[in-house]
Amino acid sequence: MRPSTPVRTCVRTGALVLLLGCAGSAGAAQQFENASLSLLWGVPFVAILLAIALCPLLVSTFWHHHYGKVSAACAAAFLLPFAFQFGVQQALHSVVHTLVAEFIPFIILLTALFATTGGIHVKGNLHGTPAVNTALLTIGAGLASVVGTTGASMLLIRPLLRANDSRRYRTHVVVFFIFLVANIGGSLTPLGDPPLFLGFLKGVDFFWTTKAMLGPMLASCAMLLVIFFFLDRWFYRQEDQMPVDPTPDAPLRIEGWINLLLLGPLVLLAVLMSGIWNPRIGFDLLGTPVELQNLARDVALVVITLLSLKLTSRDVRAANHFEWGPMIEVAKLFAGIFLTIIPVIAILQAGSKGALAPLVALVTDTSGQPDNVMYFWLTGVLSSFLDNAPTYLVFFNLAGGDAQALMGPLAATLTAVSAGAVFMGANTYIGNAPNFMVRSIAASRGVPMPSFFGYMMWSGVILLPVFVVLTFVFFR
Repeated sequence: MRPSTPVRTCVRTGALVLLLGCAGSAGAAQQFENASLSLLWGVPFVAILLAIALCPLLVSTFWHHHYGKVSAACAAAFLLPFAFQFGVQQALHSVVHTLVAEFIPFIILLTALFATTGGIHVKGNLHGTPAVNTALLTIGAGLASVVGTTGASMLLIRPLLRANDSRRYRTHVVVFFIFLVANIGGSLTPLGDPPLFLGFLKGVDFFWTTKAMLGPMLASCAMLLVIFFFLDRWFYRQEDQMPVDPTPDAPLRIEGWINLLLLGPLVLLAVLMSGIWNPRIGFDLLGTPVELQNLARDVALVVITLLSLKLTSRDVRAANHFEWGPMIEVAKLFAGIFLTIIPVIAILQAGSKGALAPLVALVTDTSGQPDNVMYFWLTGVLSSFLDNAPTYLVFFNLAGGDAQALMGPLAATLTAVSAGAVFMGANTYIGNAPNFMVRSIAASRGVPMPSFFGYMMWSGVILLPVFVVLTFVFFR
């Protein structure tokens, strides 16, 4: 059977959820008011996040074969009752708005980054000394904001593993790689990590993220790189007799250069263009405005993806073990997440009048102002165990959901939400998509990776003190 592409998966999923919404028609539509929604409407959202977090660990075989069905079932558990109570018209409007304004642009960008970085192969080998390893982690953290955390992770994890394949102690190298490259390094642009691109789609300026997150990102990376260097040097000195190196040192070289052009200037320009150019031309799709600049961005990213697939040698992709499976999984799961989060966001928009009023009170101080420390830690704790992209959306809307206000008088609050979502996704294997991918690749190469809770011990000892420092320096 011919494998589906992510674009085809998006179309099928969109058609499925529209049919589910239509199937729920019954009776007259009831007026849809955010404050009238109970917490029961959030059950499908919680269910899909728990499934993503626990099923790969507890029932991995079932999950591997049926994750798409689980996502569709959770979407149906929201859409059918919603269409029944509020009418097909309201259900269709909510679904179309979510798919067109958020889900499809989100998946198109991820697909473009996934395809182009999958066509770049780094050959050769270095010797994994503390200095070399620290340099590789620094480069990876810098690249993550340009090519995305997933792209930078897939691009550099194999060269890093080859550089250290003669070392006895290398678990810590991969753990810090997850901290820096798969998470914290992607905090400077909307290209870096999915939560930040969702903020961009909600109206956050492209370079606002760079300016706001530069301080917390540099401080975090500086502390972690210093800790890593001295820890790696200590481990390096314990290795009195190094094993025979299975991959001797060889000069590094890059294959698939065309993808650097596609990835660097072209993807960046496509996204920047949609945030700067506003011809005030568009059309209405079932109540959802579709603006020309956003449509042009998405078409450009699809063209870049197709060019990458056409111009890259199959041998290069084979050397990277490139396949569409991970991207298809992301598309199917996020279709369910984006749909089931609709009522949760609506409840949050009701503020103190809604069913989540206690959560609103928890992140608000006695004077009625946002408590940025709570925003940072609550966003971070949930991002550690749930996916950080929907968690970002929840707290973005909890803070008001107005991008202009959040970039202005509430800038510190949006910075706290952004840092919590991106940085603390590193606390567990399931906090961010690249974490588990890096862990699997390292384990397949013979690196003794810690268990789920063993990894949390590493993050608890190393990361939590760093986040405490950030709290006092940036968010109090």
